[in-house]
Amino acid sequence: MADYKEMWESLGMNLELHDQLCEVLPEAFGDVYLTQDNRPESMDYYNFVVSEIHGVRPAELIEHQKKGGKVFGTFCVYVPDEIVFAAGAIATGLCGGSQFWVPGGEKVLPTSTCPLIKASVGARLDKTCPFFRIADMYVGETTCDGKKKAWEILAEDVPMHVMDIPQMKRPKDIAAWADEIKIFLGKVEEFTGNKVAPEKLADAIKLINDKRRAMERLYAFRKHENLPISGKDVLLISQIAFYDDPTRFTSMTNKLCDELEKRVKDNVSVFPAGTKRIMLTGTPLAIPNWKLHHIVETSGAAVVVEEMCTGTRYFENLVDETKTSVDEQIGALADRYMSINCACFTPNEGRIKDILRLAEEYEVDGIIDVNLKFCSLYDTEGYKVERAVKEAGIPVLGIETDYTDQDAEQLRTRIGAFVEMLGTKQHV
Repeated sequence: MADYKEMWESLGMNLELHDQLCEVLPEAFGDVYLTQDNRPESMDYYNFVVSEIHGVRPAELIEHQKKGGKVFGTFCVYVPDEIVFAAGAIATGLCGGSQFWVPGGEKVLPTSTCPLIKASVGARLDKTCPFFRIADMYVGETTCDGKKKAWEILAEDVPMHVMDIPQMKRPKDIAAWADEIKIFLGKVEEFTGNKVAPEKLADAIKLINDKRRAMERLYAFRKHENLPISGKDVLLISQIAFYDDPTRFTSMTNKLCDELEKRVKDNVSVFPAGTKRIMLTGTPLAIPNWKLHHIVETSGAAVVVEEMCTGTRYFENLVDETKTSVDEQIGALADRYMSINCACFTPNEGRIKDILRLAEEYEVDGIIDVNLKFCSLYDTEGYKVERAVKEAGIPVLGIETDYTDQDAEQLRTRIGAFVEMLGTKQHV
């Protein structure tokens, strides 16, 4: 990483603690990613993004602020980025995927809080994440009780807007969500001083839709028998999508897809013939949480799809681009975002249908249901998910884990045994 010390100092970061993080991340990335054989050349861009993750993009955000722009830090795929960009601001993801940040979160949160929440709060309070330091406003949501209380802590010194997500999907709930988006639009307009005109919102909808189209194109290559890219490389790209400039990200991802098209044509695969195909479903895997993908793909299998927020939930379903008034556009946004099947909803049969559909589309041999420790939503829903998957005749393995490596060998044993019992199903 280049020298960004002056920038980090200006952000009030804890440089001593941050240096410790910067020492750990390159080694972890190298062990997981740079040990792979025959990676697509276009992955060099995403390697660069990770190597400069606390440098290049933060510097761009600061430059945007110097020109009078605002930066909104977001935590969840339910927050409509389109509204932010339509107001001339930038939306960025925030830190939350490393054990490094968990102890900082545990200073103010119960130990029995999920690691994603603890890591996010720790990254902010310990002053080791530039994105948390840069954001002019945080945008939270009510997907779980742990988050709702964490927002109160994070709101103590940074403006916080919380979007109230309905817990059901009746017509009145979708209407209520449209009202929440309208309230959010008003808050963004007030905070930025910029009016969201229908033309601007239309441009922003297309901007984010184009990113979704690029992600959908990328994921389609994982449906092939010969897999031209690893699952953990796709996971990395999905994680970077939350941070990167959307226009640049879309362009670079389409460039990668052009290379993958040639690989498919030339029958190039990064896995041996007959490799077992695995779906991961469950809680999101925020950067740099690469543990499960790495274990699966060094245990004789390939991850071919993720039914996660760092997966299909992020990009599936486009916002209708034909609407011409702000009210109509808000309605289209509400419809699209309410199609995301988070475990916060009841009933949530839509998520089970998604899992079974994806299992067929990607021709998976088995499913691993992933639950971050202390996430009661996905843990409880795992009962119905795993039952439905078994009834469909698909082998399933339920896993509970956290950000530490303490369970890595145990997971490797369990996953290895699971892969071994999947048989020798061939895909055509």
